[in-house]
Amino acid sequence: MVTVKLSLVTLFIAWASTVLVIPWIKKASYSIGLLDHPETRKVHTSPTPRLGGIGIYFGFVIASLLLVPIDTQLLTIITGATFILALGIWDDIKSINPFLKLGCQLAIATSTYYFGISIHWISSPDGGFIFLQWLSGPLTIMWIVGLINAINLLDGLDGLAGGISAISATILAIVAIQNQQYIVAILMLALLGSCLGFLKFNFSNAQVFMGDSGSMFLGYILACVSVIGVLKSTVTFALLIPILIFAVPISDTLFSIIRRIRKKQPLFKADNGHYHHRLLDLGLTSKQITLLSYIISALLGILAIFMTQSSGISSYILLGISLTIISSSIILCRKKSPAILSIANFFL
Repeated sequence: MVTVKLSLVTLFIAWASTVLVIPWIKKASYSIGLLDHPETRKVHTSPTPRLGGIGIYFGFVIASLLLVPIDTQLLTIITGATFILALGIWDDIKSINPFLKLGCQLAIATSTYYFGISIHWISSPDGGFIFLQWLSGPLTIMWIVGLINAINLLDGLDGLAGGISAISATILAIVAIQNQQYIVAILMLALLGSCLGFLKFNFSNAQVFMGDSGSMFLGYILACVSVIGVLKSTVTFALLIPILIFAVPISDTLFSIIRRIRKKQPLFKADNGHYHHRLLDLGLTSKQITLLSYIISALLGILAIFMTQSSGISSYILLGISLTIISSSIILCRKKSPAILSIANFFL
């Protein structure tokens, strides 16, 4: 059982481990010149260390190994996370070919599935189960690789990817406790603690960036834990719960793909079309965009929590509210509506 004391211990160990490691990363980055330099599509104005993801990794792994029973499932997640972190570090240092990076992500996701992190069935709204059979592997691999890249693409403003990941981890921990999945809850509290430790150095006028090493690590952990957590629960619309929780990065990724296809641009080419770029063009500050994203993500997460405890017509009502929030946010961002600027200036 996850008690208040155990939750606080998990959060503290992960937070403290991250906070202690990141200053060493900053110092090493400056020493060897491994810095993220300003350019046209980036918003920072001075060279900044970019391997903060290593600190997030250590915070999560230390807390998990100390507080979670070590079994094949945990070792699979930590091993895969180590490989995805190494891939991210390699990309941060060398900027590897995007197709090679995708191939490595697919290999890691496939290995993760092979060693037992898999979606074999999902619950249906009528209370039954849908067994995926041969679709289990492709769906699991697509989910892991998709979320890795969704969080990676989200990492464009100070505190954005780290904060959204922290909110997502919080929601997943609450859902896990509701479903008595206590190991999942501890893993998510460990991730929450490490994200909070990182945000100490990254929120607004960041001293360090997480880099691809951090964003891909966060995407991988969130994907794996949602697979062994809410996707293996019997709640109504179980497949939609993590989609709601990760709606901000998922929607940004989907529209990035659609935008690049329509413009006949390479899918892996960076551009200035992400929603946070659109909101910057509208006149919002980086901090306002980050806080607005937090609010939307938290609202959808809260609705996801209620959906796990509801059934029948109430589930459909909550789903309708969630879809309304998502679609309204997308429309306002895509059309660069002045209403967003007015709301942000008033509340944020």
